[in-house]
Amino acid sequence: MQTQNAKQEALNAIQQLPDTVGTEEIMYRLYVLENIRRGQKDSSEGKTESAKEVLKDIQSW
Repeated sequence: MQTQNAKQEALNAIQQLPDTVGTEEIMYRLYVLENIRRGQKDSSEGKTESAKEVLKDIQSW
């Protein structure tokens, strides 16, 4: 699968929404998609923590 650029991803996401959708919903959907993309990038670059590491951090609070 070819990686799409951000503009094309946004256009595809908007086109899938119903015609009655409001601006806030469009912005929210794009926000969510961007955060998913960032999370996937971080994961592929090894910039994540395991569940055990997170629990250990929480216990130190």
